[in-house]
Amino acid sequence: MVTIHARGVHFRVYPQDHGGRHVHGLYGDVAVIVSLREDGTVALADRKDCVRPGNAKRSDVRWVLETAAEQFELLVAAWEAMHT
Repeated sequence: MVTIHARGVHFRVYPQDHGGRHVHGLYGDVAVIVSLREDGTVALADRKDCVRPGNAKRSDVRWVLETAAEQFELLVAAWEAMHT
């Protein structure tokens, strides 16, 4: 597992994780699965459990996504190093 810390968010990349380029962003008690899109943007993963807990504050989720966007190149490099 690789962990990258930025702006209070811990991004984790797990080996042998489910498909699609993504990271797990942890911020306080909130866990967000962030898709790292081919077009250079980030988005919530396309799955029902992409935000936990389900009642997480929108501002926390937005913070994780904004931080992932700022760290996009680093996160992609970490994911690709582990999965290629």
